[in-house]
Amino acid sequence: MPSLNRRRVTSSTPTLETRNPTPNEKILNVLWQLKKLGRADATIKNVSKFLYVLDRHADLENPDSVLTFVATYDRKDGYKRNLIMAYEHYVKTYGLSWIKPKYHENAKMPKIPQEHHIDLIMANSPLKLRTAIAISKDTGVRPIELMRMTLRNFDLTNGAVYPETAKHGSPRVLKLKNSTLNLLNKYLASRNIGLNDSIFGTWNSDTYGKWFRHYRNKTAEKMQAPAIKGIRLYDLRHYFATMTYHRTKDLLFTKQQMGHRKIETTLVYTQLLQFEKDDNYTCKVAQNVEQDKELIENGFEYVTERDGLKIYRKRK
Repeated sequence: MPSLNRRRVTSSTPTLETRNPTPNEKILNVLWQLKKLGRADATIKNVSKFLYVLDRHADLENPDSVLTFVATYDRKDGYKRNLIMAYEHYVKTYGLSWIKPKYHENAKMPKIPQEHHIDLIMANSPLKLRTAIAISKDTGVRPIELMRMTLRNFDLTNGAVYPETAKHGSPRVLKLKNSTLNLLNKYLASRNIGLNDSIFGTWNSDTYGKWFRHYRNKTAEKMQAPAIKGIRLYDLRHYFATMTYHRTKDLLFTKQQMGHRKIETTLVYTQLLQFEKDDNYTCKVAQNVEQDKELIENGFEYVTERDGLKIYRKRK
């Protein structure tokens, strides 16, 4: 005897196979196709973000509706370009016909934060965030790369980091300063983290950015320093690149350390150093070998020797 609670499906009852999929289901299908094609999670996340923006303001099944919205949207061309790139995946998936517009993102020179401003943010941050910022500052890894790291990505004996490079860049090994390694060990001692566990738990790059901005703003207000409020999380990567090229004057090494695919991407950091002035340096004097070692480990470069004392400098 059939159950009284079982619903009988008739030809008039629409099923997932017979009814029209909702816009949300169609977007999810686009994302699933990208996943099957091996696209990076970061790419899929961005496509998802921009397709849902378009879905809120236009009819995804009507390319003219999308084009009209994008053309009149009060955003910069770089943002509009991202909307169009995301919609192109939708168009290809469902075989829609359109003429793709051209929006170009204007190239910008990155701003390099001063080291003491970064250190002030760290000093006013809790241990977890302070550890993340210190690693970003020392290695220049992308936020998404850092948040993916497990304990296996670190050599705690030698202070080495082996990131899984995003954007299909070259693999690399990066060095932590002793102070950062000590901070990392202190953080790990306060957590029960296995070899395959994410170092920063449930944090992703968005969470990292949110907490960075929160404590950055608190620090800027506390120190009455508007320049601190202008520091972006990604600027820590720009800081690392500039310091690496400044220290080595080796463009290929800087490219490798940054995980860049193209040398043109690295060249921008050579332009930044053209604006240096002498008063942009911090100078230190070493009186013995131990002080020599400490200054070199902290990024200072040897300049000259006077009266038996060695003079070092580091860009502010």
